[in-house]
Amino acid sequence: MADLAGKKIGFAICASFCTFDKAFAQIEKLIGRGADVTPIMSFNSFSIDTRFGKACDHVAYLETLCGKKVISSIEDAEPIGPKKMFDILVVAPCTGNTLGKLANGITDTPVTMAVKSHLRNQKPVVIAVSTNDALAGSAKNIGMLLNYKNYYFVPMSQDDCINKPTSLVANYALIPDTLILALDGKQLEPIFI
Repeated sequence: MADLAGKKIGFAICASFCTFDKAFAQIEKLIGRGADVTPIMSFNSFSIDTRFGKACDHVAYLETLCGKKVISSIEDAEPIGPKKMFDILVVAPCTGNTLGKLANGITDTPVTMAVKSHLRNQKPVVIAVSTNDALAGSAKNIGMLLNYKNYYFVPMSQDDCINKPTSLVANYALIPDTLILALDGKQLEPIFI
């Protein structure tokens, strides 16, 4: 099993704002393990202020932490594949909207372009689901991606089965283990915990 030291990791962030703290904590851990992390943000995660923080503060934090500018445009994400920028790419959080776009080949955000461009090199993409409709409208997209080559999922579970019965959220603490196995072409099991 490979380690993460020296691995070039693209870390793409979609607009599930309530999970930003968990995602940011994992970026810190990946860097602490010697990984070279490049932040990528969707249009919404890059620009929308919420009760979970201001967009400019999130961007500044990521750029300081990673020592790189956030990739935040389709134009800046397109060279990821041709330049072979990453060994692996993770989308965390991955919203239902992005799941649908990835499953159906829609490339209209920096994150979806990053994934498309990265996949041209047949390298792994790790998905950390965070959506309230994972067991409803997004279920078919999860199923489709589970059957696509080079996609791997961070194990996930219902976060509040009483109040949000169709919601699933990845266990962010398992991102490093999922990445290590995905680099070897293996899925961390069980996917649903």
